[in-house]
Amino acid sequence: MDKYLELIGDFFDSFIFYYAISLCFSYFTLAIVSAFEMRHYMKKNSFIDYRTILSSHLQPSISLIAPAYNEGANIVENVRSLLSIHYGNYEVIIVNDGSKDDSIAVLVQNYELEKVDYAINEQLHTKPVRGVYKSKNSAFSKLLVVDKENGGKADALNVGLNISQSDLVACVDVDCVIEQDALVKMVKPFIEEETRVIATGGVVRIANSCEIENGKLIKVNLPDELLPRVQVIEYIRAFLMGRMAWSKLNGLLLISGAFGLFDRDIAIKSGGYNHKTVGEDMELVVRMRIWCHENDLKYRVVYIPDPLCWTEAPNNTKILGRQRNRWARGTAETLWFHRKIFLNPKYGKLGILSYPFWLLYEWLAPFIEFFGVLFYIILAILGFSTWQFFFMIISLIYAFAVMMSISAILFEEMSYHQYKNKRDMFRMMATALIEPIFYHPMTVKWSLEGNIDLLTGKKNWGEMTRQGLGKKKAKKEKTQAKPEEPDKETPAPPSS
Repeated sequence: MDKYLELIGDFFDSFIFYYAISLCFSYFTLAIVSAFEMRHYMKKNSFIDYRTILSSHLQPSISLIAPAYNEGANIVENVRSLLSIHYGNYEVIIVNDGSKDDSIAVLVQNYELEKVDYAINEQLHTKPVRGVYKSKNSAFSKLLVVDKENGGKADALNVGLNISQSDLVACVDVDCVIEQDALVKMVKPFIEEETRVIATGGVVRIANSCEIENGKLIKVNLPDELLPRVQVIEYIRAFLMGRMAWSKLNGLLLISGAFGLFDRDIAIKSGGYNHKTVGEDMELVVRMRIWCHENDLKYRVVYIPDPLCWTEAPNNTKILGRQRNRWARGTAETLWFHRKIFLNPKYGKLGILSYPFWLLYEWLAPFIEFFGVLFYIILAILGFSTWQFFFMIISLIYAFAVMMSISAILFEEMSYHQYKNKRDMFRMMATALIEPIFYHPMTVKWSLEGNIDLLTGKKNWGEMTRQGLGKKKAKKEKTQAKPEEPDKETPAPPSS
């Protein structure tokens, strides 16, 4: 028995060692590629005058589609932010997904809306539309409000795709603040790339503690609370050190649901947003890419490193855990739905590079980390391994995690330098030192729970309580509770 345990221990040691080395090497390589691509992007864009795009008669038309569910607390300011974007040929489509609060009443009152007759080309099947509203005030001529029966975020986005007649659609979260020049920067790849661009994504930043007035970001502040501050580093690390590289490699699988710009024609032809997943943003990008491969269409999915969108991050572990549970489920569902592309050369880099990476280092990593730590503890207790070796492994993982976070902070400082206060730099560095100790174990736990919930068919998302952008807790303003995704039963994929 002892001999078998030693053999198992040796095999597990080797597996963990080589897996950890390959994971670290992969992330380090992505960081290097991102650094060169970031430098190239900033150098190239320093010579661009975006006013030429604003004044061009060739600029594509864009529909901003924003689903809203129980957003009465923030919706007036959020819509004002969307209407203040600097772009000539665009409209804002707010899709009220059967809200139970006063969202519609607030919009009608503040934007002088009235119900109008509106022909809808129902290319994608959705829940019934109860009414379409336009403003009597010409100042809000770009605004279109759709009231529909509740069907979830994917259903609301599909209604927006049906109603839009634009070349491109920008799917945004209504509770986000969009930079005024965001569309000009997002649309540039669609204009300048020789290969057809089917989607672009931008950086999403944390707006907690920032000063926001009339839907505009006035001043960027590092969050006062620890949990949102950790997410600042997490977002910078993911967006600047990961997606820049995947964009360069044309292997990007995910455009953030908070802000993404899509080729409307391809989005509809590939079937629109999927109702059967809680990760509809990632799943749509993968399906659009698969459609292009199967129809022999050369394409690109491009990432923009500029900070274009600001969103409120969860400020307590209960709400954050629900969000990360959902992300884990969405990733697992997408990988399962499209498992046919795994190592399939027919799908190029998508099947050979991107899918295996997400499967091995995004989905599988929490399982290996949890069971690896558990197994080492058991071996140490039984005397088949030493505590010194266990703590050496943990220390190496900690050092690598801190190094990546510090590198991300340096990326931010050398690129867009959003946090001007020197004290904020030291606060972020200090946060990076403690993140692997208290925050990372929680994300592993939430990821495991998300996968367990998926396998058991549990789909309850729960309430997403928001404080409100630009508002301090001290004001004790009334908050609204909203499910980010209404509860619905969807079939869970069987275990493989």
